Amino acid sequence: MIMKKNFTDKLAISLSIACAIHCLAMPLMLLLLPSFMVLQFNNEAFHTWMIIIVLPTSVYALFMGCKQHKRYRLYFIGFLGLSLLVIAVWLGNEFWEKVVTLMGTAVIAGGHYWNYRLCQQHTICHRCED
Repeated sequence: MIMKKNFTDKLAISLSIACAIHCLAMPLMLLLLPSFMVLQFNNEAFHTWMIIIVLPTSVYALFMGCKQHKRYRLYFIGFLGLSLLVIAVWLGNEFWEKVVTLMGTAVIAGGHYWNYRLCQQHTICHRCED
């Protein structure tokens, strides 16, 4: 069970970083390598699919972590980051969409990193008590 929780936190952090890289690097990639236009990574469906993948992964990882270490403020941090990502999808302005997406991914990645560290500390404490 611990491996699954660690994996989901790591997956959520990786997805957040992938989202940030997508936001920052895609315009540059399209300028330097116009053939990437064929892959359609720049359309809104990509953002929607990322949200569909990130939401359940983040909610599950935070729920399982908070259940273990009882630091429920991580729910708020995770909800804030996920809310920013959802809001970013609905924004019409491309600049603000990128800004809000980057803020959301930073909050989510930070929350999952904190969750991961707390789970690791909690696991070590329980091993010492046995």
